Amino acid sequence: MASLNLLFIGDIVGKPGMDLVQAWLPSLMQKYKADLVVVNGENSSDGKGCTEKEGKILFDLGVHVITGGNHTWDKHQSQEYIKKEPRALRPLNYPKGTYGNGYYIAETKKGKVAVINLQGRTFMADIDCPFRSADWVLSKIKSETNIIFIDFHAEATAEKIALVSYLDGKISAMVGTHTHMQTADERIFPQGTGYITDAGMTGPYDSVIGMKTLAAINRFIYQTPQKYETAEGDAHLSGIYFRIDTETGKTVELERIVFPEFIRKVD
Repeated sequence: MASLNLLFIGDIVGKPGMDLVQAWLPSLMQKYKADLVVVNGENSSDGKGCTEKEGKILFDLGVHVITGGNHTWDKHQSQEYIKKEPRALRPLNYPKGTYGNGYYIAETKKGKVAVINLQGRTFMADIDCPFRSADWVLSKIKSETNIIFIDFHAEATAEKIALVSYLDGKISAMVGTHTHMQTADERIFPQGTGYITDAGMTGPYDSVIGMKTLAAINRFIYQTPQKYETAEGDAHLSGIYFRIDTETGKTVELERIVFPEFIRKVD
């Protein structure tokens, strides 16, 4: 059976996340014999978007596609970058006329792979329907490749599971991003779609999902805006590996990744 190895790295947060990716992504690519590497970079520029600086570093490392999310729009430099770099995506289901690309078809040694970026609507911006947007883009690209990967940037677990259930057998794999906390529910759905509810965060875990802890606490206590600053320390890389049958487009193997592993201290 011919197969394609896809490596996905979850939400990269600021300099700690970028440093970790630069240090360890090459060895992970070698370990998993990655044919395609996708990373979520919407927080890579100090927690706010992905600029040309971060994009160049990631692409030079061997990344094929950078996906985005709601924080893609937080810096004008990030917005300018997606206007000119087709491999740096924003969610497809933003309203018609929004600049940037919502999907990209990457060329690999194993053939073409479609990478699609979608964003949820539950507890998030009221944008276009991700289900109908998925239908539209799948009808557009199905003649080009049967290997299709989706990064669904969404808050609600139910919305993520509903979408992968809706698309089971139509796509190869789907990962959830946005919550920055890796879930332990990786599985292959009945019709062959690989899935995890959230791939997790690549960045500083001595934090509140990447943000300095005190500022995050004050935001909840006082219900007022606080200055966002990326935390430091205890950085981990999170992601997932998929092995996909190139003939059927189905996932046949998957493995959740955390590096370095968390150590539970016992007194």
